[in-house]
Amino acid sequence: MKLKTNIRHLHGSIRVPGDKSISHRSIIFGSLAEGETKVYDILRGEDVLSTMQVFRDLGVEIEDKDGVITIKGVGMDGLKAPQNALDMGNSGTSIRLISGVLAGADFEVEMFGDDSLSKRPMDRVTIPLKKMGVSISGQTERDLPPLHLKGMKNKGMKNLTPIHYELPIASAQVKSALIFAALQAQGESVIIEKECTRNHTEDMLKQFGGHLSVEGKKITVQGPQRLTGQKVVVPGDISSAAFWLVAGLIVPNSRVVLQNVGINETRTGIIDVIRAMGGKLEITEIDPVAKSATLTVESSDLKGTEIGGALIPRLIDELPIIALLATQAQGVTVIKDAEELKVKETDRIQVVADALNSMGADITPTADGMIIKGKSALHGARVNTFGDHRIGMMTAIAALLVADGEVELDRAEAINTSYPSFFDDLESMTHG
Repeated sequence: MKLKTNIRHLHGSIRVPGDKSISHRSIIFGSLAEGETKVYDILRGEDVLSTMQVFRDLGVEIEDKDGVITIKGVGMDGLKAPQNALDMGNSGTSIRLISGVLAGADFEVEMFGDDSLSKRPMDRVTIPLKKMGVSISGQTERDLPPLHLKGMKNKGMKNLTPIHYELPIASAQVKSALIFAALQAQGESVIIEKECTRNHTEDMLKQFGGHLSVEGKKITVQGPQRLTGQKVVVPGDISSAAFWLVAGLIVPNSRVVLQNVGINETRTGIIDVIRAMGGKLEITEIDPVAKSATLTVESSDLKGTEIGGALIPRLIDELPIIALLATQAQGVTVIKDAEELKVKETDRIQVVADALNSMGADITPTADGMIIKGKSALHGARVNTFGDHRIGMMTAIAALLVADGEVELDRAEAINTSYPSFFDDLESMTHG
């Protein structure tokens, strides 16, 4: 795809797609609950569609009609052996969380994904699941997909063994997988996070009638449990909103209004960064129940900042677009403690640095982040997304709104993974 800057300001108001994390979890919880679940404003990106198809393959009736997803829940013990291997597509969320879901199953499964997913290590979730008695393994010592899983009941055991586990890394996916497994264990499981990560699983578990206690980084789950179908309204994804927040800040004479954006406290790190950099950002129309609000940004004079520590899990998916933001700020921005970026859809530290440096930025990759010198004049280049949707959207924002010259974006279709209407929304704001 060839992209060239032809937009000199952004004005408009949009609703970004539904939150990807909440969309995944609504399908999972709805499938495991007893009774009917209805989900509104779900993200229909490829990752979420992968999760939806997996649960259909596991015997769950899921209907998508008139904009509403209706799920006929089968209960914690109602999933059926699939007729085929389970295709997770590009979705690390799907394969990790569903590994926890299937930990107590009475059948065997194979789970696989695309080329990108097949390079992502799954040992972070297989190691603790093995401690609970699950037979699960992948390729190489890092357990790369495809994964072969034999549920606990398939081994002649009635229940999973509870676990007391300290996560060696900050990962909402691993934590969530262990929560789903703990719901099927006989007794009390304790999961201790390295840093507090997004808590959508904990919030939604309570919404579906489940129970757990959270004390700081310690999560306690008593199993087994039963869940009840619910109505779920999915707020807009702050990770998708992040691209427009950055665009509105760095493109001159711009004002961008984003409606119904999720502002769960475990996801709002980018708001803290924008404020630390001096960005003009206003939060209005706050809905405390849905944890959503309207976010408005305007063109701003930005300054570099340091991003690290407990802030990283609250903005891990936004770091690629934050890197672009930093290239347009005054001074140096340092990102550290972000080793997790290396095992996303790509090694995002290296790929972000390579993409933006090829366009004229001055970014030095480090073992756990980047050092970014600001006020870079960006120019045309050829950039490969390597199948990573966030690299695609970051590059598109840089190419269409900042860079001088033509950018050729290889594998731009990766954007459909999380934001199918990305270019339509950009078009709407250029005519706002």
